[in-house]
Amino acid sequence: MQFNPQNLNFKKEYGNLSTNMLAQLINNIDENKNLDYEEEEEEIFQADTYSTYMPTKLKIGLKHPDQVVETSSLSSVLPPDITYYLSIPDQTIDEGKLSALQLEAIVYACQQHEIFLPNGHRAGFLIGDGAGVGKGRTVAGIIYENYLLGRKKAIWLSVSNDLKYDAERDLSDIGAKKINVYPLNKFKYGKIYSKENGKVKKGVIFATYSSLISESHSKIGQGKTRLSQILQWCGEDFDGVIIFDECHKAKNLCTNAGSNKSTKTGLKVLELQNKLPKARIVYASATGATEPKNMAYMVRLGLWGKGTSFKEFSDFISTVEKRGVGAMELVAIDMKLRGIYIARQLSFQGVQFRIEEIKLSKDFLKIYDDCVALWTDAKNKFERALELMEDENSIKKAVWAQFWAAHQRFFKYLCIASKVPHVVKTCKEALKNGETVVIGLQSTGEAKTLEQLEESGGELTDFVSTAKAVFQSLIEKHFPAPNRKKTLKLLGLDSNFFDSKDEKYSVRNSRKARHETQKKLKETFKNKKKVVIKDDDETSDDKTDESEQEDYLKEDIDFTLSEKSDNEEENSSGDSSFDSNDEADQTKEDSENEISDDFDSDFSDDEEPWDTFTKGKLDRKRKKQGQSNAKKKKITKEKNLTFGSEEARNACERMRDSILAKLDKLSDRLPSNTIDELIDQLGGSEMVAEMTGRKGRVISTDQGDVIYESRNDGDVSLEMLNIAEKNRFMNDEKQIAIISEAASSGISLHSDRRSKNKKRRVHITIELPWSADRAIQQFGRTHRSNQVNAPKYIFLISDLAGEQRFASIVAKRLESLGALTHGDRRATETRDLSKFNIDTKYARSALEIVMKTITDQESNSVKPPQDYDGDFFQDCKNSMIGVSLVSYDLASNTYNLEKDYQQLSKFLNRLLGMKVKVQNALFQYFTETMDAIIKQARRLGRYDQGIMDLTSEFGQMERLEHKTYLTRHSTGLTKIELHKIAVERGISWDKAVEINSQCKDKEEGFYILNSDHMVRKNIQLAVFDNSSRFNYSKNNYRIYKPNTGLQSKAESSSQLKEKGRKIDLNEAKEIWEDAYNKSENMCSHLMWYNSCRRKSANLECDVGLRKRYYYILSGSVLTVWSNIEKVVPHLQNKLQIVRLNSKDGLRVIGILIPPNTVLQLVKLLEENDKKFKEEKLKIQHLKEAFNDDTLSFSDSD
Repeated sequence: MQFNPQNLNFKKEYGNLSTNMLAQLINNIDENKNLDYEEEEEEIFQADTYSTYMPTKLKIGLKHPDQVVETSSLSSVLPPDITYYLSIPDQTIDEGKLSALQLEAIVYACQQHEIFLPNGHRAGFLIGDGAGVGKGRTVAGIIYENYLLGRKKAIWLSVSNDLKYDAERDLSDIGAKKINVYPLNKFKYGKIYSKENGKVKKGVIFATYSSLISESHSKIGQGKTRLSQILQWCGEDFDGVIIFDECHKAKNLCTNAGSNKSTKTGLKVLELQNKLPKARIVYASATGATEPKNMAYMVRLGLWGKGTSFKEFSDFISTVEKRGVGAMELVAIDMKLRGIYIARQLSFQGVQFRIEEIKLSKDFLKIYDDCVALWTDAKNKFERALELMEDENSIKKAVWAQFWAAHQRFFKYLCIASKVPHVVKTCKEALKNGETVVIGLQSTGEAKTLEQLEESGGELTDFVSTAKAVFQSLIEKHFPAPNRKKTLKLLGLDSNFFDSKDEKYSVRNSRKARHETQKKLKETFKNKKKVVIKDDDETSDDKTDESEQEDYLKEDIDFTLSEKSDNEEENSSGDSSFDSNDEADQTKEDSENEISDDFDSDFSDDEEPWDTFTKGKLDRKRKKQGQSNAKKKKITKEKNLTFGSEEARNACERMRDSILAKLDKLSDRLPSNTIDELIDQLGGSEMVAEMTGRKGRVISTDQGDVIYESRNDGDVSLEMLNIAEKNRFMNDEKQIAIISEAASSGISLHSDRRSKNKKRRVHITIELPWSADRAIQQFGRTHRSNQVNAPKYIFLISDLAGEQRFASIVAKRLESLGALTHGDRRATETRDLSKFNIDTKYARSALEIVMKTITDQESNSVKPPQDYDGDFFQDCKNSMIGVSLVSYDLASNTYNLEKDYQQLSKFLNRLLGMKVKVQNALFQYFTETMDAIIKQARRLGRYDQGIMDLTSEFGQMERLEHKTYLTRHSTGLTKIELHKIAVERGISWDKAVEINSQCKDKEEGFYILNSDHMVRKNIQLAVFDNSSRFNYSKNNYRIYKPNTGLQSKAESSSQLKEKGRKIDLNEAKEIWEDAYNKSENMCSHLMWYNSCRRKSANLECDVGLRKRYYYILSGSVLTVWSNIEKVVPHLQNKLQIVRLNSKDGLRVIGILIPPNTVLQLVKLLEENDKKFKEEKLKIQHLKEAFNDDTLSFSDSD
């Protein structure tokens, strides 16, 4: 069967790449694999990622204490001229309390605040500085500047109440001690300036994002909200500062995948901005816009809306996401040009990064495969039980959502636990070397520990296995069978209660009995709550746990499946300081309502954020269920769908008991809770500082007992525990720190010159954060300004193929982060994670091919792994059936693909549930297919490589033409420029001989390439290079060609010998000169093959030409985006951003414009230029006539 690309959605992925070309890719990979060298390797080099940063327009202030860098992309453009004059005292500046780069951010923010957007709202500013640069002092400086100018009120929103102390410190450090900071959660609901709240009329109100959705349900303050308090205190005409610190926490404003609502927090952040149109907004975060969709709440930047190229945010987002990372990079560059964005970060010089892949033991692999068998058996029994119980489709969907969420979580915990021995070994080595260790985790598993504790009546015999608890919880709560014994045990009733034939006792037939039972259950639950909560410092962990129990009991008495998501059970707040214990008048019901909010899950130690589709469906289902409770009861009564027959119920109970019995046999071999195990093996809590959201932990005593104890050791409140633990680590009292999401924002654990513990930090990441937000936050804990020693980062990834899924998410998010937040997605590549990036359009196309190949629907000439022992395709079929990616139809003897089979995240999640041998082989087959697609995309010039340098190291670059046009954005006028650039790439024979004369290695010299396809000899010069650019691999020979100069791809000694033979100077001269001369006007296709398809079609072809011409549009490109789309429609798929940096100082960064569209684009730009010049002149006349310098360009509307 031949591969038929018509069946696949390749046009969506590749645009102009024809299906015939894709068919050729898949069916002729073997044929093409030895011809790589025949196609030209473009030498558009990727430049150095970072450039050393110094303010370009600001001339005041002392140098920052540490080296700061900016991405090369952003450094290629300059911010606007400075027109704002600071009021901050000279003493503060001269003493270096605010460095030059911090002052620069303050100046540009204040300058932007003097401008109003066309919609009448004051313009805002985005500080994108990385962790450790000093955003806190910068923000304090902005507040101080406005305070000095009479704007005495300010709002400072952040992620944790603990950071209020940092805010006070930052204000004090810059000489603004007189500005008081008031935590919002300490105020009673009501007017802030009232007597009961201390008559606060000026200063900084410090609040958390979660507090924005807080509401009082007490009788006195009924219906009052924290947001209304803020608005009332500010007043309608408020023109002071509002800081959205760590603003990525409010990112979810637009709809998530599978969710039909924005987060409450995102909406409140938007409401706050809309209600105070004159407020001076500052967004501050190193990860402020990990993805373009997370910029939805940044309405004050003026990137969309009235007076821009994008009427709505949806237009902006569709344009940016459709064009890929290139457009995202363009946004950051454009924002800097307008003066609304600044992004610097600490140099990573001295920081070491490495990824360690851990080889798993045979015992662990055996356990893993046994767990796969257990889950496969459970899946089959779930399917059978759902059929027997005749449940509604809606309930079946909810059950399967729970099943697969638990499935993924189980194997994630298994993967993490496998690394504990390696972590312990690495920690001990670091301590021996005089270093201190920081271990980064995302999950603590506390919800499951508390659940197990509850089950055992507070008694433990061993450390809790989080993986076991996940599986057991799934079976006991969600298996479609009545859990009668547990219900009766809770009620203290006889086990024959349900079997009674007497109407008086029959639960199914007696409404009265049903009501009495429900009443008794509620009383039981009420009493049980008192047992669970052991501390006044309530956290969402406990509230979630309570609500789980309540649902559990309800599920037993109603004989319906609990539809509470396991995501919620794990979505326990990771920060105990959020508006919970502090806001005493906030009722429990209010808190529980907040738990399900997407924002709170951002702080979770145990969430599964990638399961957004499931969560969205469950959210909708719960809402629908709440609205139709009566309807549900009616259906249950009339159709009796809840349980089916008595025989079916008994069969389902036997299946459930069978699964639990198998779990029991396996449970002794399952790993313990990772964090408890780590602390125990590293010397206990006396040696390890824990900074997590947990309230308690499981420990082993000197007597060998295992007990659960509160983390509060008596001398410190739970609220301040993480800060106390941080101080113990920084004071060198503890040598190891374990941090989770709760400690990932604002806590500094670096080798601070001011702290006692100045040892080098070894930062071990066991569980890679799922998003770049979290990754950067955790990196920034140990790499900050004023450090004595730069940290060492170690990322641990097991050699399970499926676990690379977690690494790929981080790599993708880091790539995207570098693009949008720092203007150059290669900024994160130096961290060595991008090689794991398999979440791309090429991967999605590869997955479709792989899935159809395995189910015999298409053919794929990529061969299965040669070292696989067994029938690869049949084993893959069986494994995919086990994880519901494929189904088997016995009647037709065919294998069918399940719904959403082409969803990459689903495939990679389910991959974890296959036996190790199969998942590794399947993952290898998948990646090899993806590599083949990428290779062909490169060959056809369709591969998206981000920002590229348009120059040749040994060539000459000349700007032939340069035109400037006036355009407008939301806050004024700006320029756009069109450049025509000529690049001479070729290397003459004399230059080649000069390079060769410096060669000493025996492998260096001229080579003729072997090929039966070419009509002329293809020559190249190989030069050995041991520079840092190539020493990471064995490819240590730089390649020069007569027509295209130095190549971007290096080659190894073996590749040189395999591809060609070495020749002497005499033989090389004629061949080199012939190629050099002919390439002036002849493309590579004609030169090497005597044929060119583009030439045959009377089209231009410049592949391989010595001299090439490029048209680059630079400046504020977003302002003329609509014009670009009119003339360059094929940019729908790829946007090539280029940068040139010539020896004579010419620096340009912009997008490539195809030569055949230049004239049409110039016409549109000239029309705009004429119109805007006329409007500019009109505004100038108005200013003169009314003697009013405050009129702005936006007033012309």
